[in-house]
Amino acid sequence: MKRVFTLLEKTWLGTPIWFTWQKTSGNYLAVTGADHIVKIFDRHGQQRSEINLSGNCVAMDWDKDGDILAVIAEKSSYIYLWDANTNKTSQLDSGMRDQMSFLLWSKFGSFLAVGTVKGNLLIYNRQTSRKIPVLGKHTKRITCGCWNAENMLALGGEDKMITVSNQEGDTIRQTPVRSEPSDMQFSMMKTDDRTSAAESTISVVVGKKTLFLFNLSEPDNPIDLEFQQQYGNIVCYSWYGDGYIMIGFSHGIFVVISTHVREIGQEIFQARDHKDSLTSIAVSQTLNKAATCGDNCIKIHDLADLKDMYAIINLDDENKGLGTLSWTDDGQLLALSTQSGSLHVFLTKLPILGDACSTRIAYLTSLLEVTVANPVEGELPVTVSVHVEPNFVAVGLYHLAVGMNNRAWFYVLEENAVKKLKDMEYLGTVASICLHSDYAAALFEGKVQLHLIESEVLDAQEERETRLFPAVDDKCRILCHALTSDFLIYGTDVKDATYEIPDFPPTIKGVLWENWPVDKGVFIAYDDDKVYTYVFHKDTIQGSKVILAGGTKVPFSHKPLLLYNGELTCQTQSGKINNIYLSTHSFLESLKDVGTNERRQMLTQTLMLKRFPDAWEVCKILNDHAAWNELARACLYHMEVEFAIRVYRTIGNVGMVMSLEQIKGIEDCHLLAGHLAMFTSDFNLAQDLYLASSCPVAALEMRRDLQHWDSALQLAKRLAPDQIPFISKEYAIQLEFTGDYVNALAHYEKGITGDNKEHDEVCLAGIAQMSIRMGDIRRGVSQALKHPSRVLKRDCGAILENMKQFSEAAQLYEKGLYYDKAASVYIRCKNWAKVGELLPHVSSPKIHLQFAKAKEADGRYKEAVVAYENAKQWNSVIRIYLDHLNNPEKAVRIVRETQSLDGAKMVARFFLQLGDYGSAIQFLVMSKCNNEAFTLAQQHNKMEIYVDVIGSGDTTNEDYQSIALYFEGEKRHFQAGKFFLLCGQYARALKHFLKCPNSEDNAALEMAIETVGQAKDDVLTSQLIDHLMGESDGMPKDAKYLFRLYMALKQYREAARTAIIIAREEQSAGNYRNAHDVLFSMYAELKAQKIKIPSEMATNLMILHSYILVKIHVKNGDHMKGARMLIRVANNISKFPSHIVPILTSTVIECHRAGLKNSAFSFAATLMRPEYRNKIDAKYKKKIEAMVRRPDTSETEEATTPCPFCEFLLPECELLCPGCKNNIPYCIATVSLFLVISLPLHI
Repeated sequence: MKRVFTLLEKTWLGTPIWFTWQKTSGNYLAVTGADHIVKIFDRHGQQRSEINLSGNCVAMDWDKDGDILAVIAEKSSYIYLWDANTNKTSQLDSGMRDQMSFLLWSKFGSFLAVGTVKGNLLIYNRQTSRKIPVLGKHTKRITCGCWNAENMLALGGEDKMITVSNQEGDTIRQTPVRSEPSDMQFSMMKTDDRTSAAESTISVVVGKKTLFLFNLSEPDNPIDLEFQQQYGNIVCYSWYGDGYIMIGFSHGIFVVISTHVREIGQEIFQARDHKDSLTSIAVSQTLNKAATCGDNCIKIHDLADLKDMYAIINLDDENKGLGTLSWTDDGQLLALSTQSGSLHVFLTKLPILGDACSTRIAYLTSLLEVTVANPVEGELPVTVSVHVEPNFVAVGLYHLAVGMNNRAWFYVLEENAVKKLKDMEYLGTVASICLHSDYAAALFEGKVQLHLIESEVLDAQEERETRLFPAVDDKCRILCHALTSDFLIYGTDVKDATYEIPDFPPTIKGVLWENWPVDKGVFIAYDDDKVYTYVFHKDTIQGSKVILAGGTKVPFSHKPLLLYNGELTCQTQSGKINNIYLSTHSFLESLKDVGTNERRQMLTQTLMLKRFPDAWEVCKILNDHAAWNELARACLYHMEVEFAIRVYRTIGNVGMVMSLEQIKGIEDCHLLAGHLAMFTSDFNLAQDLYLASSCPVAALEMRRDLQHWDSALQLAKRLAPDQIPFISKEYAIQLEFTGDYVNALAHYEKGITGDNKEHDEVCLAGIAQMSIRMGDIRRGVSQALKHPSRVLKRDCGAILENMKQFSEAAQLYEKGLYYDKAASVYIRCKNWAKVGELLPHVSSPKIHLQFAKAKEADGRYKEAVVAYENAKQWNSVIRIYLDHLNNPEKAVRIVRETQSLDGAKMVARFFLQLGDYGSAIQFLVMSKCNNEAFTLAQQHNKMEIYVDVIGSGDTTNEDYQSIALYFEGEKRHFQAGKFFLLCGQYARALKHFLKCPNSEDNAALEMAIETVGQAKDDVLTSQLIDHLMGESDGMPKDAKYLFRLYMALKQYREAARTAIIIAREEQSAGNYRNAHDVLFSMYAELKAQKIKIPSEMATNLMILHSYILVKIHVKNGDHMKGARMLIRVANNISKFPSHIVPILTSTVIECHRAGLKNSAFSFAATLMRPEYRNKIDAKYKKKIEAMVRRPDTSETEEATTPCPFCEFLLPECELLCPGCKNNIPYCIATVSLFLVISLPLHI
């Protein structure tokens, strides 16, 4: 609360004063004291006039419009009337002889009521100058009164009577009260059902203790409200709101009561505002505030919540106490009188006037004070004292303008001072002014006057100095305007250029544009409660658009002045500024301290405001594919191709990146927007944009790609008539697919070009199919037959077949070389002759089967059997051969080839009828009738045949057991044991094998070994070993059986020992190949089982292998390798006792041939021993003797090679390394050690 002025007149000092504000406008304040003068001040404390009275002022009041101030004084019968418009005072003779004591203007109309000390009344009608005197209205002094809205006058006097009169002075009601009345008011009581808004309740303070309520509608039920004694006397009261009364008491307390019938007598609110005393209360309905004064302070409450203390004004210099409070009607000013004779006026509601230019703002901070500030650039505020209380304020880059009505004052804003420049009058009442650097533009009465602020020539009329818009011949009215550094912009009522603003409330008071350079398209619209953020998007695929981004609540009495990057600077009623942040710009806060849902909302905000860099940061934090896609689609909508490419590249959408790269260089905005609309699947918009572009055919291409053939045809008629046949064909195909054959036929017919063979063939094919479907079979079949396509004939044939037009369908199938289908249709229409003609070309077994059945029914069995064979119906073929053609040989051949079970049964029955039981058994087994076959074999003693033909694939253990039991009964032990083995009865099988006679001994022993190997039973194994060792019959069996047993039992070590023994026996007997095979098989098995090879076995196998290779090398002429092998054998000659002399003789001969003379001599000398000499073959004896007599000790040195383990050099036929003592692997073909070859390593 700011004190505007204080009045301290010398003539008032020490005495109370009385004042009243001008009604409605509150521009004047009338004040009087004990000096017999009424002084009139303006709202800035300047005295404008005075009225000299004959005595002390008794009463004064302003009329309803505030034009006339009426005053009555002591010792005078005149009424003083001061005219605020002319500043003149006139006197009206009341005609009353007694002293006047009361004066009051009516609320509505021009009636003035004047009461006297003797209770007489005068009603003066200022409009008609008529005076109505009423004598004896009261018997004593009239002290108080009030008018209601219906010009009814209530009066109270010292006679303790209340009267109610009409405007003619006629008494309507009257009622007595208990004590002297005061402070009378008209108002409305609160009711449940208020049907009338008439002021029908009179309230009056009676004896300063009670509040008397008199309802004119219920005159017999007045209400007398009494209050607690501790409150003190009633000082004053005021009605407000919906029937509430605030009452102030002398002890500093005020209470609020309701006049509702059910609440009367109850205190709604009570508070002690002042400790010692309360002298006055005042209520402003405009401000919705209530003020109380007392104890040297004023306290202001908000009527919405009386507990809320709005403000406190301390008056420490007033020590004699305070007087009365009064607000102007508009609530701007609050006046307080004091007991010491001073008057204080406070500013409680400042007119919210302000303006902004760029980031500079100017706003009213007092009635005659304007503050200029630049909060964005941080400039210090500058206060400017102005010469008038302005109705409008405007600020530019270097100037300030204030004004009222048709006049404006201009000030220059210098660095350190503010200087008045000039004042200027316009041709009408100014609604608003806009300033910029050099020019000012004033809007008045639908016109704008543009003029230089600092004109070089005073009152210059040149066009550069001043100009009036619109021109004289322009029939329009300017509604709004703005000024930039280069342009004057104004809007008219012509409405030839309008933009739709969505959800624009009708209560909007003004609009502000964003001043942040990046967000030039953002503006706000505001009303008393809310700010709505809008964004003007100039370049979108839908053209220029305005969207509503959101709304923000603003505090009470805040008027927006400046918007900068989402921060809204507002002016308040108190003359200050307050900054609030728009809810649509919450993303400017920290993104890390909010949740995912809030971040998604922030992303939506950034996209609405087209702030893509901020949206990018939000998406990075969200790290969500959907968020990136939303950003990308927004970029497409706003035609930000480069940014969209960046986003799609980030999320890895290669297809969109490539597509956008191809179109980013397009300069035609409509064409580019069309492509982007297509990418966003808004195809109708894309078409409109394409058609408006320099390449309208793109719309046709899009519709063709989308297969929107109907739209494509419409476009082709305008853009590319030559494409109509091709589009018609595609459209017809789609219509055919959806079953619209009528339109499909029409479009196929439109698709014929006459010069495109491939295309026309497709259309003709479509015509053929659609004609058939539409029932024009002759035309369709004719077209299909003429058409070269086999597929068309097949498709048309299928359609006709479904339509049961078999003859035409078969004809088309046949012409299309679809013989199977043709034959099938011919069969359906019983045209067997045609079927017969087509059979050589038919591959379908089903058709052959149908034909065969027909021929069989006709008794033509040879033709039937051929057809059955083609149909692969072998059972029918076998049946006909047996039953009708008497050709069992072919039936048997077919059964053997096809393995037909049913066929085998038929053949078996056939042979059974002939008495050929063996053949019958064979085919019964083939047909899986094993039980019947077994029974037949048993009955006719053909078990051998049954045994020969029964297989192992589908034969069960029961079958094998039956056979085994049969042979057991016949004492045929080998066969019994064999089949017991097959059915898994190993003990019985072994028993029968061991009972076999000697003639079957070898085979039986082999089977016994197999049985024990499968059984893996220790008892059976022991039983067989005892038999092989001869313990059961005293006849030991060959050791090879024991070896085979160990092998079957996988007892490889025992098998190895046995193998060595067997090999030694075979070797001693001269059966070197058998010995070699035994050892080698045992060697391989031990290797496979990863068992260490016994060294004796390995050595014997190596020597036997060397012996076996000798013949191969000698036969191949490689005498050196043969000699080396023989030398190895000869060195171990004791292992070959049966052929010592032949082996030594061969060794001498091969060594001699190979040039190994010393080795030949050595072995020849051995042969000359007495025990060998006579056994030498006579053919070689003399040569060997000569060799011994004349020895030649020359020897070809054997080649050496490194050991693969230690690289020690040793002869290549040496298999034991003397260096590392390792047995060296040898080559199977040469029995010499492997060569180790060093090769370069290639990677």
